Order: sequence, then C-alpha cells, then structure tokens
Amino acid sequence: MELICEDVLKALKNIPDEKFDVIITSPPYNLMNTTSNSMKSGSSMKWKNNKIQDGYKDHNDSMKRTDYISWMEECLEEMFRVLKPTGAIFFNHKFRVQKGLIEGHPFLNKFNIRQIIIWARAGGFNFNDTYFLPTYEVIYLMPKTPKGKQSFRLKKGANRKTDIWRINQERNNNHPAPFPVELVDNILESCEGNLVLDPFAGSGTVGVSAEKNGWDYVLIEKSSEYCEMAKKRLSSDLTFK
Repeated sequence: MELICEDVLKALKNIPDEKFDVIITSPPYNLMNTTSNSMKSGSSMKWKNNKIQDGYKDHNDSMKRTDYISWMEECLEEMFRVLKPTGAIFFNHKFRVQKGLIEGHPFLNKFNIRQIIIWARAGGFNFNDTYFLPTYEVIYLMPKTPKGKQSFRLKKGANRKTDIWRINQERNNNHPAPFPVELVDNILESCEGNLVLDPFAGSGTVGVSAEKNGWDYVLIEKSSEYCEMAKKRLSSDLTFK
C-alpha cells in the first residue's frame, strides 16, 4: 500500500512495466477551460456552493485544449505501459458542451475501448436553457490487449452486472470532485487480481475501496493537501512518499 505525492507523469515513469492488474482513475476534466462564463472566472454566483468552482490544489484546470489532449494521451500511454497484458483501465470522464455542441474525448482515439459504462448520478447543475440537465458520467473500460487469451476478463458471474451504474455522488468529502467508494467497489469486486493503481488519487477513494475489498494499491497524487486527506482515510500500514 503506497501513496506517492508527486507529479503524475514523473511518478509513472519511475514504475516498471506491466506491474498492475487494474487501473481506476478520474483525471481533471479541464473544466475551467470553458466557452461559457459559468466557471471560467472561478467566482460565478451560480456555482457558489460547488467546490469545483475553486479548482484543484496544485493543478491548473484551464489548460489549452490541445495541451490537455496531449497531456492525457501521454498519461494514458504510461498507464498502459505499467498495466499487465491481462489488465484494464477504468477511465472516468464526462462529456461537455462547448460552443453549443458536445465535445468528445479525442485523447482516447489511439487506445483500446471495449465498453462505455454509464455512471448515473443523483441530480446535478444546469444553468443552460439549450439542453437538458446532465446527470451522468462515463467510465471507459479499456483493456491493454483487445482480444485473445491474454486479454482482460471479468470474474465469473460479474458479466451479469449491467453497463448502467446508479450511484450517488460522494457528499461528505472536502475534495472538489470526489469519487464514490461504491463505484470503485463495483469495479474491484468484478475484477481478477490484487494490485490496483490510481494515478489521479485525489482524497484516496480507490485506496479506501481497495482496503475494503482485499486489494493492494498504489496511489499517485500531486497535491500535498489531497495527499494528507488520503492519509487520514487509509490504513496505518500505508507507505507515504
């Protein structure tokens, strides 16, 4: 059990090839880079009760679109490198409307995508009268190898779960965009293996679920503040770097 408080790419590049059975992560969405004025300033009264308006500690969530795409591609390349041939990445993101139209995820174009899982949340915010209230995010199931005996497979019986997961957002967490423990439980309960990585660990939710489900884990988080949050939630056996 290890928590590495360091830049994601620097930390990943120090990890040997084919180490992890599963990777579960939700990177920053680059939300402050928006064509609307609802969040860009960080001072919108519409979002005054939403912690995400203040952004992330030690990360600029307003990268140029081209820079963000390149960064995500490099991060994913490193994630696939450290993943075992039989492993998979569960990559959580969301679609956004920019300039009036839905914006895709071109940083995924060069990677394997086996399935899109819908995370149906409870409610949300919408101050735009040109579309309905968005209440879901997507989890891309991405195997390292697309087919064959060395490809990712679920535990026996786990394929009876549907691809729509109705799980409420995390409410009691000071991180601006926390992952629900139940969502990670759903993945770890369904996968073979014993070592999971989260390279954007935030407050350590993947570690919390891993301890609950008997998995070992490595977490990477750049922000020292979020690392301290994670340490308080995790086992005393945790190694902190």
